[in-house]
Amino acid sequence: MNNKLIIGAIVKPQGIKGEVKVKALTDNPQELEEYKEVYIGGERQKILNIKIVGSEVFYVIKGIADRNAAELLRGKLIEIDRNEAMPLEEGRYYVIDVIGCKVITDTGKEIGIVKEINSISTDIYTVTSDKGEVRFPFVKDLLIKMDIKNKIMTISEKRFNEVSVYED
Repeated sequence: MNNKLIIGAIVKPQGIKGEVKVKALTDNPQELEEYKEVYIGGERQKILNIKIVGSEVFYVIKGIADRNAAELLRGKLIEIDRNEAMPLEEGRYYVIDVIGCKVITDTGKEIGIVKEINSISTDIYTVTSDKGEVRFPFVKDLLIKMDIKNKIMTISEKRFNEVSVYED
């Protein structure tokens, strides 16, 4: 398993005093308030101030004193050590742990490997297979079993056939 978890990405500078706007990559943007030290672009950084307005998150980072310095952080990922992460409810998984899982159906049919997960109003999984790419929303009754340790995701073939879309 990966020792770091991505919790956000720096979108852009905000103002002239070095503050940055952060896109939360968690289910709950308020979680970002819990982390006073994070990794930005792989380097450990201290967060001096966190402001959350609705779903928007703003960071003031130690050593980033002006817009020019903040601009250099644009697009960088924000990570935390896995052992600092908030515990997940049963049946919830970190995206980084699901990426790379083999997807099989309850009848034993191999679908492919999870390539990416995009969140819109629900999570959309992209799976690569020998037939190309297939996408499906992660609906409640689709998952039968998730084995993160062995990187195997078992899904209902019937439900999968109802919701999946193959790319041409």
